Amino acid sequence: FFPPQAATKTPREVGGRRKMAASLWLNSSSGRKMINLLLGRNLARGVLASLPRAGSFSAAGSKFLHKSGELLGTPAVKILMPALSPTMEEGNIVKWLKQEGETVNVGDALCEIETDKAVVTMESSDEGILAKIMKEEGSKSVRLGTIIGLLVEEGEDWKQVEIPSDTVEAHSLSPQTAAAAVPSPGIVSPVPKKVEHQPGKLQFRLSPAARNILETHGLDASHSTPSGPRGIFTKEDALKLLDQKQKGKSVEARPVISSLPAEPAGVPSAPPLASRPRTASPPVSVPGQRASVGTFTEVPASNIRRVIAKRLTESKTTIPHAYATADCDLDAVLKLRQELAKDNIKVSVNDFIIKATAATLKQMPDVNVTWDGKGPRQLQSIDISFAVATDRGLITPIIKDAASKGVQEIAASAKALAKKARDGKLLPEEYQGGSFSISNLGMFGISSFIAIINPPQACILAVGRTRTELGIVVDGEGNEKLQQHQLMTVTLSSDGRMVDDELASEFLENLKANLKNPVRLTLY
Repeated sequence: FFPPQAATKTPREVGGRRKMAASLWLNSSSGRKMINLLLGRNLARGVLASLPRAGSFSAAGSKFLHKSGELLGTPAVKILMPALSPTMEEGNIVKWLKQEGETVNVGDALCEIETDKAVVTMESSDEGILAKIMKEEGSKSVRLGTIIGLLVEEGEDWKQVEIPSDTVEAHSLSPQTAAAAVPSPGIVSPVPKKVEHQPGKLQFRLSPAARNILETHGLDASHSTPSGPRGIFTKEDALKLLDQKQKGKSVEARPVISSLPAEPAGVPSAPPLASRPRTASPPVSVPGQRASVGTFTEVPASNIRRVIAKRLTESKTTIPHAYATADCDLDAVLKLRQELAKDNIKVSVNDFIIKATAATLKQMPDVNVTWDGKGPRQLQSIDISFAVATDRGLITPIIKDAASKGVQEIAASAKALAKKARDGKLLPEEYQGGSFSISNLGMFGISSFIAIINPPQACILAVGRTRTELGIVVDGEGNEKLQQHQLMTVTLSSDGRMVDDELASEFLENLKANLKNPVRLTLY
């Protein structure tokens, strides 16, 4: 309220006093706090520093208060592609479980992501409204840390969400948008940097086929110029680079023995290879036509298969593998299995093998070890990884603390984990870790094979099929006679840094004894 004297003033003087009072209040601490609330927390820091001082704020400030909401949009919380496994570098968006405009609470399932191991459900760590899906279903090779969605607080206008500028990538633009984004002559626009981990620093992106060619032949594309749309280094660019590398090598003349018949005299010979024109890319196979020499069909590799290839190569080239093979007598196990089936207790031979392996590891804790990069680490819990074949590749779910479980409990756990593995529903804690692996190909009719160690574990047991053989046995009276035996061949692959040949042989002897007399399994 103004004092009574103001009533005797002219309207011009009264208006001047009001403007002065409003300006003084806006420049006070309480006035600026109110401005912060009106303009929003994201705007307050950057705008208040440039607000006009007393006398000049009234018109400009009033205009700004009305325009600020339209300029900025609703602030958002970023949903980033998470690391759902220790070896994950990128993932595929399989399915969104929430749609734009739906309310999201902490712990709600947001989407399904295919990692390098399995399809994992991503849970929300924030609450609000899903305002924008940045990576649609079916998006492939989304790098870690990439924004896949945006949340806004409840009560905010989610349709007016502010899209972060750092998520707009060149390859995500439509052709029309990309054409509209081309700068006019004389205007230089900054090019978004996307550095790939290749020999040298690449300032452009690679197509999947080009990346495969570069990695296979060890090529450095850092000095090459991409010819693809939007600056992509294409397969043709990689083949051209490979062609240049091959031409640059000095080829020594060597005698070549040909299996083709000699050409008759008078027939002109084919031009030398050096003079023949080299095609820029191999011919592509055409459905319905006979494939010509050199044709192929590119098969996209899943994240799981790429990681399997990487880890197996690392294991085979860095771990000193040692192998030991033994035949196990399964007569008693098969007889016990038949007796349990009469009581409607269904267990498989593989369940007995898992239990016998866990019991043997409990007998011999020196084998229940992993390599931590500097030396062996003995584990307290016996966690058995067993291989399961899926459409996406091989995965090894884990039966935790298998030594303390009975055969029936192991059978139930193995069945449930195998189903989740085939459906791609395994949780990270259900396949990460493990102290010993088992790979059984007996159900496929394989007699014996050798498996590759799954690092950092020390051993893996390769199990073949059961077969019938005749053997000589001695009866109670000392007479020898022929008798059929059910035998199974197992091969132990061990890391020579932790499990030497003597320890591996002792392990197999104890495993054979536990399988030959399954009553021993109740002791451990």
